Amino acid sequence: MNKRGTGVAFIAISAFLISAKYISASIFGSGVASWGSSLYDAMLSYVGHTLSTFSLFALLIGIAYIVWGEYEDWKVKNKNINK
Repeated sequence: MNKRGTGVAFIAISAFLISAKYISASIFGSGVASWGSSLYDAMLSYVGHTLSTFSLFALLIGIAYIVWGEYEDWKVKNKNINK
């Protein structure tokens, strides 16, 4: 897998992790008789910030890999033009 593919995979992992946070909060509150925004915020706080933190790290790594792959491609193209 090249660097761009790895970057896209990390971005997909990031999207999965952030959606897992909200799905976990929804599953946690599935037995509640009535819903409200404050109740859902409380469920989100119960899930914690760990998934958001890992999602942000995966997103940053994914973007870095894509930029790295694009930079290497640009460098190869410019090297061929200068010859």
